[in-house]
Amino acid sequence: MINLFDYEAAAQGNLSEMLWNFYAGGAWDEMTVRENHTAFSQVWLRPRVLNNVSQRDLQVSVLARKLRFPIAISPSAFHRLAHPDGELATVRAAASLGTLMAVSTFSNNSLEEIAIARDRVNKLAPLWFQLYPLRDRGLLRSLVQRAQTAGYTAICVTVDTAVSGRRERDLRTPLIPPADMVLGNFAAYPLQMDARSLIQYVTNQIDPSFNWEDLRWLRSITSLPIVLKGILRGDDAAKAVDYGVAGVFVSNHGGRQLDGTIPTIRALPEVVDAVKGYAEVYLDSGIRRGTDVLKALALGARCVFIGRPIVWGLSVNGEDGVRDVLEMLGHELSLAMALSGCASIANIDRTLVVTK
Repeated sequence: MINLFDYEAAAQGNLSEMLWNFYAGGAWDEMTVRENHTAFSQVWLRPRVLNNVSQRDLQVSVLARKLRFPIAISPSAFHRLAHPDGELATVRAAASLGTLMAVSTFSNNSLEEIAIARDRVNKLAPLWFQLYPLRDRGLLRSLVQRAQTAGYTAICVTVDTAVSGRRERDLRTPLIPPADMVLGNFAAYPLQMDARSLIQYVTNQIDPSFNWEDLRWLRSITSLPIVLKGILRGDDAAKAVDYGVAGVFVSNHGGRQLDGTIPTIRALPEVVDAVKGYAEVYLDSGIRRGTDVLKALALGARCVFIGRPIVWGLSVNGEDGVRDVLEMLGHELSLAMALSGCASIANIDRTLVVTK
């Protein structure tokens, strides 16, 4: 394995057609899935020369927490379908490298189990809890309070799933979870049903009426910073700042919700300009190379997140595979920085890139 595409190919060989389609698939014609990565080829680098790049510093601060490099793990569901250790393997890899993992509402391991696994490796590695807006406000409040008690450092609210996107691969090969599969974050509640019914129940709990005023209520029930995930417009980003969010996450759900949405790297500059420095900006969807990371940082992202490549690494080699995927991107970013004349993240700015 020498790059993330090698891991993708190996993962496709490891996973059943059903699981491959579940993880890799997107909405409708999957235009956005393809363009998320292709759009990076429309951003060109303008390297500086004759700078001392013998040592590179990739450290970055995200919500006042230090990361070894500006590459973190996006929330994604059901890691145990890719590897028996599930999210425990993923978080151990992230913690060992001193980076951040955002834990999905739909994780197989509970948020408490994941925090304990993190603590055993590196207590300083930050964890975010990704939250879907649920109809049951008591359940939503309980999840938020559990995350705060367990030591999570932010609540990352996904705002692009008012309803579920139509993923035609899933219609052709429907996900049939193992009978013994659990949704760890819901095991504490009296929901007596099989795995498939539980997934459908929780999915149906996502509230399409959740709005900006509900966000104000959410902020009132926790002292943790709030990050909104799924922002693609400058006006929404500015409004998020008005409502007191700490971070804006440029994401189109990896192309799994609305097909034809703008690729995230093209949406990024407008969002960065709109928040005017009053909130941090992050990006996911389409990152496959260290040069992709460099371009995102140059256009104003504080940090990038990766989703599918983490699952590829997990399915191929568990914890070691996840670690390898992260390290590959980190090494590629370091090399790209050196060849661009940047010795530190602080040296990266918009003058480094030009767009077609």
